[in-house]
Amino acid sequence: MNTTYTTTIGLEVHAELRTQSKMFCGCRNDPHDSEPNANICPVCLAHPGTLPVPNKEAIAKVLLFGEAVNAKRATYSEFDRKNYFYPDIPKAYQISQYAFPFLTGGTLAGVALTRVHLEEDTARNQHEGEGVSLVDFNRSGVPLMELVTEPVIHNAKTACHFARELQLLLQTLGISDAEMSRGEMRVEANISVSKTDKLGTKVEVKNLNSFRSVESAIDYEIKRQQETLDSGGEVKQETRGWDELKQKTFIQRSKETAKDYRYFPDPDIPKIDISSEPYFSKKRLEEILPELPTAKREKYEKIGLTVNQIQVILSDKRIDKAFSELYKRFSSNSQILKLSANYLTSDAVPLLSQDPSKDITVDSFSELMLLILDSKINSRVAKDLLTEILFSNISPKDIATERGLIQSQDVSAVIGIIQEVIIENKSIVEEYLAGKEPALQYLLGQAMKKSRGSANPNLLKDIFKSELSKNK
Repeated sequence: MNTTYTTTIGLEVHAELRTQSKMFCGCRNDPHDSEPNANICPVCLAHPGTLPVPNKEAIAKVLLFGEAVNAKRATYSEFDRKNYFYPDIPKAYQISQYAFPFLTGGTLAGVALTRVHLEEDTARNQHEGEGVSLVDFNRSGVPLMELVTEPVIHNAKTACHFARELQLLLQTLGISDAEMSRGEMRVEANISVSKTDKLGTKVEVKNLNSFRSVESAIDYEIKRQQETLDSGGEVKQETRGWDELKQKTFIQRSKETAKDYRYFPDPDIPKIDISSEPYFSKKRLEEILPELPTAKREKYEKIGLTVNQIQVILSDKRIDKAFSELYKRFSSNSQILKLSANYLTSDAVPLLSQDPSKDITVDSFSELMLLILDSKINSRVAKDLLTEILFSNISPKDIATERGLIQSQDVSAVIGIIQEVIIENKSIVEEYLAGKEPALQYLLGQAMKKSRGSANPNLLKDIFKSELSKNK
């Protein structure tokens, strides 16, 4: 890739908000309903004479997002009509915001934000082939938050990182599930390349529905534009799509401008005085603002967790919830927190994927961690018990005691086991005495089998060395 070019990228991201009802009517907000057109009404279908009523909860969620990214909130706002025709827009316009968005400014993941506004989602076209297309209006009118960044991103990795951090923040705030595979978060990238300080011609790549697509599409488009300019061609301002199979962008249409949409204030929706509504007050939003991912990262780094461990914890709601509770209980004990992180980000992960409906039982899990730290059980026993107690209010200590799995600290009992192993494995003992250290691990394994995992491995090792030294 030619490094003499400067790449400039700005992102536009749409996120469906998690509310009970749609943006401008009382229909259930469930765009994924298996039955097409189950959640619709005359407002969704743009019947004559219907009037839209803004969803108060959706507005509050956007303002809550503003608190998280330190954006400037508007005191006054309004909704506008964005005029264009497409089969999934029954009104021939979309209710959106233009001149007075709810939020301006702010930063996320080191990227400056331009604005955040609220609009309604469109219906979903289903193309059946042979010239037949169907329209499902379950998604029509779903609250849609649109975020626009400043053109301050210069490579695909940074753009992808920003998208991941945005998804994590939306999920942490509880304002959107933001699952890209379900269309709940959709990324559009505006990309230009230039050899001068002046911005190049902007090309928009729309509806990127995975992080891999975001990175791949931007990398491809940068290369395509550079090669076009290098060959003496001209980059055209246009909207392009991304073909995941061919791993290339393709032209969709020439890029529209704000003038093409003929924005004007929606006469059916009153102006919104945000400052006079107690439900939108800054004080109320600050009170319900949860701990943000950036603050959690700082805390977890201080106790010695790795970057990968922190990422796994924050990206899984159930692990995040459990570890947050563990941190409250053991904030001064980094040893148990680090041990807990090890198990939660490794052995617990496949168990969580097997049963996505259950939460981690923190009481049972923390008791298991304490048993390990107190050398009451070994790691093999702990992993076996984890499968039984992760989602259950069962005492791992009771199970271990009942099954004889509590590690014995009785030296006399351990010596008896060790002497049996030495007698039964004379050739291995001779190898160890000849200087082959791996032989000791074999002997330890045999002793652990005889104790059914109840012997303390460290105690075993010390006594083994002591006993074997007598044979030298």
